[in-house]
Amino acid sequence: MKFSIRKSGKEETLLRGCRENDSRSQRELYQQWAPKMLGLCLRYVKDRSEAESVMTGGFLKIFERIDQFSGEGSFEGWMRRIMVNESLTYLRQHKHTFMMVDAEEASLEVSFENAEQNLQTEDLMAMIQRLPDGYRTIFNLYAIEGFSHKEIAEKLEISESTSKSQLSRARSLLQQQLARHNKLIEKQAI
Repeated sequence: MKFSIRKSGKEETLLRGCRENDSRSQRELYQQWAPKMLGLCLRYVKDRSEAESVMTGGFLKIFERIDQFSGEGSFEGWMRRIMVNESLTYLRQHKHTFMMVDAEEASLEVSFENAEQNLQTEDLMAMIQRLPDGYRTIFNLYAIEGFSHKEIAEKLEISESTSKSQLSRARSLLQQQLARHNKLIEKQAI
């Protein structure tokens, strides 16, 4: 059984125009999706100008390979995979290694009581951005993009156990940041 998502007429027209190398369609597609794709690239590449460069390269690949999009699944999902792969390629090319943090520092237990009341999306994204590159990359791939540890290991050419330990340490560091955030909120409330 094949699974396909029905595309809107406007999306089909836009995709057809892009397949025909129509610059207007390409510009419209870029303008429609660039903000969201830049946000995705920024989760992996901290520097905004570098993330914009990665995103631009991703869009070039999208336009070059648009004929490879079969129409099965979502077009957004297809684009996201290209952007994630472009971001990972950038990290590999710029030799961002999977930095280790002292395991003792990353293994403190933290309470999450009242966390949802004090944490905004922007705060969480900022906390993720402060993670070391390797931790941030694996956290994004696993928790946000939904890749399995096996898929992450293959993509990053690391072992599954490295992926699991990096995710565990990323979560621990996020918990520590959350605890500091909650203490700050509590102090402000006094």
